[in-house]
Amino acid sequence: MPEKRFFSTLWQLTRPYWVSEKRATGLILLATVVGLALMNVWTEVQFNTWNREFYNTFETRDQAEFYRQMGKFTLLAVIYIFLGVYRVYFQQMLIIEWRTWLTDKYLADWLSNRAYYRLQLIDRGTDNPDQRIAEDLRLFVEYTLSLSLGLLSAVVTLISFVAILWALSGALEIAGFEIPGYMVWIALIYAIVGTWVTHLIGKPLIPLNFNQQRFEADFRFSLVRLRENSEGVALYRGEPGELANFKTRFANVIGNYWDLMKKTKQLNWFTVFYAQVAILFPFIVAGPRFFSGKVPLGEIFQIASAFGQVQSALSWFINAYTLFANWKATVERLTGFAEALERARVEGKQLDGEREEASSTNLMVQELALGLPTGETLLAPTTLELKKNEPVLIRGPSGAGKSTLFRALAGIWPYWRGKIALPKGAKLLFLPQKPYLPLGSLKHAVCYPAADEDRINDAEVREALTAVGLAKFSNDLAREENWAQTLSGGEQQRLAFARALLNKPDWLFLDEGTASLPEDAQRELYELLRTRLPQTTVVSIGHRASLAEFHARRLEWKGGGETSRLAAVPAA
Repeated sequence: MPEKRFFSTLWQLTRPYWVSEKRATGLILLATVVGLALMNVWTEVQFNTWNREFYNTFETRDQAEFYRQMGKFTLLAVIYIFLGVYRVYFQQMLIIEWRTWLTDKYLADWLSNRAYYRLQLIDRGTDNPDQRIAEDLRLFVEYTLSLSLGLLSAVVTLISFVAILWALSGALEIAGFEIPGYMVWIALIYAIVGTWVTHLIGKPLIPLNFNQQRFEADFRFSLVRLRENSEGVALYRGEPGELANFKTRFANVIGNYWDLMKKTKQLNWFTVFYAQVAILFPFIVAGPRFFSGKVPLGEIFQIASAFGQVQSALSWFINAYTLFANWKATVERLTGFAEALERARVEGKQLDGEREEASSTNLMVQELALGLPTGETLLAPTTLELKKNEPVLIRGPSGAGKSTLFRALAGIWPYWRGKIALPKGAKLLFLPQKPYLPLGSLKHAVCYPAADEDRINDAEVREALTAVGLAKFSNDLAREENWAQTLSGGEQQRLAFARALLNKPDWLFLDEGTASLPEDAQRELYELLRTRLPQTTVVSIGHRASLAEFHARRLEWKGGGETSRLAAVPAA
């Protein structure tokens, strides 16, 4: 990512929180952390002066002054510890506030306009959005604060100590020329060269860290997939294939980690050497002045301390490079995710046809054409009307596009043209062949997608479960399980019918809603809908011929590609 674009996207990622409705708390915490950081630098300056005075007591053998300086050190150490502890504490509070706001925002963006669904269709290159929200946001906030506050401390430290080092280092005469504050210039040149070499060695760490986060997330996702589909894998005896998949994904993790290790080792060779030389350098340069009697012992230690602070401040980028590489990779993953969400929103709007609510009680589609992301046609422009209280059965070969038609009516499929006119204010409920069962209590699973399940009386839920043939679970409403694995396929479809009874939709769309149930159970459930939801219009997709008796009208998917159409079938 070009540097100019990187900083532009970084600003777009960072700015929203600091101008949001939550900014007051964040700014107060930030000001507190910055204030504590500045006070930390002040104590460092005091320690620098203390170095000179303390070590001078050894040269002068002044025992009373020695103990006084020990007392001064104790006081400074208490202040330093207090500032350090509360700086970390308030910085962690700020991390919580900022991360919470960002997580809420990204979750809302991911879920709004069904971007999570569109991303799978439009932008398959955006891997592991769950990891980007759960992990990358945490790393972004922690790294951004750590780097920015570290840079601030380095700048303030440099300003505070450069004058001290300038005054202490004196002038260096070379070939008749005097160089005032020569140790400042040496520290500057040393840091510039070190920074350039560090960036040269460490630059590959950025893409390596990016890939490491991706490979780790891919490996975790494959493990979760096995847990979610354990029964299917067991029935297929697919353990060898799963193990091979795990090993392949883990090999990617380890292979990339080896590359990270090798590059980090190269960087560490240089940075450790760089840091060790910096420790000895001020003593080597200032030592002759001490041995000639021009400066006392304490001043040598003060010079070494000041040089170390200036050199460390100038070398901030070197010391923070590994963290910087991790941070830059995290920023690129988050900005890529944000851009993908925006693409899903924009492209989705461009692809959708016209969708509106009409005053009619019927559902109308005009010149509706369905396609796939590849451009393949599923349904040529078709006009039809679904009448209120007239149950409709839609049939056709597998893969023709029947489920996609329901997706378009539900407003989640982006590849369609034409016009869909929905009855104004009508409540639509779509039940797919494999119902989604969220984690949590059984009541939560039955009442889904109701946002406030407490408004539904427990007695109503028990009665609905009993009505659909799940009476044995009626006393387990508070029980929490992974219900997608606890219930059989048929029981899950029965639970979906209980949802319909509780939600009382105006239009109910069933996509193979009884495919996992025997025909006698199918009859009971459709009769239940007819009895309990007389005002609900049922539209079904199904292959069984026995479904025809529960529907007044039949539509058959005819042809394929550019000639595909939905045609009415005369009643038998």
